[in-house]
Amino acid sequence: MSSSFTVSSAPDARAEFLGLLADAMADGSLTRLVLARHVGADQTLQRIIAKPVLIKGEPCLQLVYRHQTRDITRNLPLPQAQALAAELLPTSFRNAHLFTGAGEVQLEFSKKGKPMIRRHLAQQAPREAAAGGHDREKKRYLELSRPFLRDLGVTDAQGALIPSMSRKWKQINKFIEVFDHALAGAPVAANQVLRVADFGSGKGYLTFAMHDYLSNTLGRQAQVTGVELRPDMVELCNAAAMRLEHPGLVFECGDVRSVVPEAIEVMIALHACDIATDYAIHTGIRCNAAIIMCSPCCHKQVRPQLHSPGLLQPMLQYGLHLGQQAEMLTDSLRALYLEACGYETKVFEFISLEHTNKNKMILAVKRRQPQDNRVLLEKIDQLKAFYGVREHCLETLLRADGLIA
Repeated sequence: MSSSFTVSSAPDARAEFLGLLADAMADGSLTRLVLARHVGADQTLQRIIAKPVLIKGEPCLQLVYRHQTRDITRNLPLPQAQALAAELLPTSFRNAHLFTGAGEVQLEFSKKGKPMIRRHLAQQAPREAAAGGHDREKKRYLELSRPFLRDLGVTDAQGALIPSMSRKWKQINKFIEVFDHALAGAPVAANQVLRVADFGSGKGYLTFAMHDYLSNTLGRQAQVTGVELRPDMVELCNAAAMRLEHPGLVFECGDVRSVVPEAIEVMIALHACDIATDYAIHTGIRCNAAIIMCSPCCHKQVRPQLHSPGLLQPMLQYGLHLGQQAEMLTDSLRALYLEACGYETKVFEFISLEHTNKNKMILAVKRRQPQDNRVLLEKIDQLKAFYGVREHCLETLLRADGLIA
């Protein structure tokens, strides 16, 4: 069965939602409850995230009150938790998300207090897949019902995918999938605020997706900054972030050279042209980022320096091959410098985010234990000498800061 999405609005939508919550508590199908869009007096409170727990054999809900700078945890018996949810909706929170094995039910209140329910059933694999077939549905890390997708034009008013945006939708999910696997192995604490910088954020598809995934799917506190040179895009994205009430998501006008954060846990730079990728990687390393994700583009610096070693001259006399060699060498050196700075690095093909053949991803995750990099730096020097490379921007930046010897 494919996923199913429905929207309904009725005066008793609130009572219907609370009834579904009570049923989920009673039959044990509740996995998570999120109360969002806080409108109460405490302006530091962002949301409440609740999950079922057993305390001394008694079923309870563990409620995490997520504030801007701290979390407060309360454990309540199910009847008290149910009564509290009824009390807080909609006087203190205008959104509620109920997650069960069957899918998600979302309760929204308009500015005038009108309730609306959205239902998104969980995707189920087709029968052929259950029997070992080859048509299994790919796991989606985001749901089409997320409001930011509608606001950015990925889905329509009913939450259905716009056909022309299907490729973008797959790309967004692929990006979040890569990030999710990287986060699982990154040296960050479960309760740590994740500071994310997305350089070259454009219209904000991935920036919104990152913030939404961290905040709503994983229930983590995140401060996400999109950095973009075009003022009109910055204005558009900031307006959307305010309209959609994404606390902790902001967009700034500039680039990787002008916007330099003091500390970040995640650095993203997709399709940064030529040495802009080097500046982005350098920023991630300098800020001791746990995860660095970049998709390089337009490799111009190394190619003019490249000389063809004797054995390779017949192959590299062709401009296309010379360009491919310069690209491979440039990105290999980037990956090796990341390794030398304490990262476990992978280079692989990634679905293009701008429908171009520039689909390479360099993914680096900080090692928990440092390693001796002297042998690796010697190998890098040998590789540069083999091709006659005199300067690599990332190396210059790292040496200037004393990040490599």
